[in-house]
Amino acid sequence: MSLPENPFDYDLALQGCARGDRRALQGLYEHEGGRLLAVAKRIVGDTALAEDIVHDAFVRIWTRAASFDPQRGSARGWLFSVTRHLALNHVRRHERLQPLADQDIDAMVADEPAGLAIGGARIDGCLEQLEPLRRQCLYHAYLDGYSHAEIAHKLDTPLGTVKAWIKRSLAALRECMA
Repeated sequence: MSLPENPFDYDLALQGCARGDRRALQGLYEHEGGRLLAVAKRIVGDTALAEDIVHDAFVRIWTRAASFDPQRGSARGWLFSVTRHLALNHVRRHERLQPLADQDIDAMVADEPAGLAIGGARIDGCLEQLEPLRRQCLYHAYLDGYSHAEIAHKLDTPLGTVKAWIKRSLAALRECMA
């Protein structure tokens, strides 16, 4: 399998949003809107509410694109972070968290469009390099929306250990993806 000739440039799209380029925002929406909706829906458990959250996320992405710092992480990760935080804030206000099962994660990866499967395969390869418990911590934190304390309870692991695993695992993923 060869790489696509013109893969979508998330950094460039965020720079475009910061300059007021609506086409850049449209490109971000077209490339990630569906996956952001899936993440929001898993966290809040309601399609209509998830759609509202994704709308709010894109408003925030548009208005705060200039604040994105590529030194702190990937542009694509920032999009997911904005959406996840909005969904979690809603859940915290309304205490309606729906956990994401392992089979749901597999289904989300299988549904990825072919053009983005290459990036997905790359992150999958990097995730596979992590120890299973550390990988599970990341899934619980970033897909299920669990707090560190909830992960520690679920895995029957000390809170400090969970925090350290997540921090080190994210550093390992950044290094692997670079």
